[in-house]
Amino acid sequence: MNIALFLAGTVGVLLILLLLNLRTLFYVCPPNRVYIFSGTRRMVGGRRLGYRILKGGNMLRIPFIERVDQLDLTNMIIELSASGAYAKGGVPLNVQGVANVKVAGFEPVLNNAIERFLGKTRAEIMGIAKATLEGSLRGVLATLTPEEINEDRNLFNEKLVQEVEQDMTALGLVVDSLKIQNMTDDVRYLDSIGRIRNASLIASARIAEAEARAASEIRRAENLLQEAQAQIAAETNVATADAGKRLTDAETRRAALVAEEKSAVAALVAQAGAELKVQGARIEQVRMKLQADVIAVAEANCKAMEQEASADVATIVEEGRARAEALTKLAEAWESAGPRAREILVMQKLQPVLKIVTDTIADTKIDRLTVLGGSSGKSEAASLYRANEQIKEVFGIDLAEKVRNLGAQKSEDGPVEVRYVEASEPPEQP
Repeated sequence: MNIALFLAGTVGVLLILLLLNLRTLFYVCPPNRVYIFSGTRRMVGGRRLGYRILKGGNMLRIPFIERVDQLDLTNMIIELSASGAYAKGGVPLNVQGVANVKVAGFEPVLNNAIERFLGKTRAEIMGIAKATLEGSLRGVLATLTPEEINEDRNLFNEKLVQEVEQDMTALGLVVDSLKIQNMTDDVRYLDSIGRIRNASLIASARIAEAEARAASEIRRAENLLQEAQAQIAAETNVATADAGKRLTDAETRRAALVAEEKSAVAALVAQAGAELKVQGARIEQVRMKLQADVIAVAEANCKAMEQEASADVATIVEEGRARAEALTKLAEAWESAGPRAREILVMQKLQPVLKIVTDTIADTKIDRLTVLGGSSGKSEAASLYRANEQIKEVFGIDLAEKVRNLGAQKSEDGPVEVRYVEASEPPEQP
């Protein structure tokens, strides 16, 4: 009985001790911390690790085998400062910035943090992160010119984050944000860049202002154009309405105007008909007057002229008949005269010619006229002499006597002597 009580007491004591140890062996991890249970081994991605990780949960520690350490995952604010950091081009810059860094809470980056920072204080971890970030900052500054850094801070921050990401990942840290707060230089190079940029901004602003004014003027001109177009359209509508009104008025008055014009035309037609009759009567009167004054007189004159012409024609016919008879007798005489008829005709035609000749020499004194003939008796003078004799015998006209009489009328000393001399005989001296 005593033994059973002893055993029961011993078991109770052991149970009480076990419950008390369970409190120290059971760990509850908050989400901003990581518990590392060292002492056991496990395989992760082909690597054998000698610890277990607890984040945001609970786990029992194997007594006498495992030891528990922890890492704080809360944010660490690290102020960065780089004095005399040379930018690209050899310009020294002073840069101040701030970074938000924490220990990575995920594997395998957390494994790097455990291996490097387990057992270190938070201040030591911040010092390592700050030195790493300032070194990366100086490296990025050396790749950019002051103009690029000043003009595009976002590009500078992106390149800085890309530069530190690899180094921080190797340390097991994560950079949540990295901002450059201030950047100066001892040689006032950035101030000159700022003044240039400020002047450029002022020029851009003035250009924008001028463009805005130009756009405003263009808009005002467009508004004036639209207003003028609207006014013209309104005036056009008014003119169209006025024209429509006038057209309607004209259409309503058309019937009356047509009737009025028809009556006026009918009156003109009637007046023209009456005037036509009057003019017809006047025409008839003028026709009868012309018949009496002109046509009748003309007909009488025509008959008189016809009768006169008939008388003239009868006279001409008679004269022609007489001339024909004379020519017939002349022809008969010519035929009866024989071969000397030509000379006789010539002598007949010679008389008026001689008269004209003697008239032209009326003041010439003629004592004697000698007709020369050829020795053979065939000259023109002999022919004229013989023709004179024949004319004298046929017609009783003595041409030589006529010439002497003409010469006697013109001569003051006496009649002209006409003598026929052959060409072989010498002329008689006076």
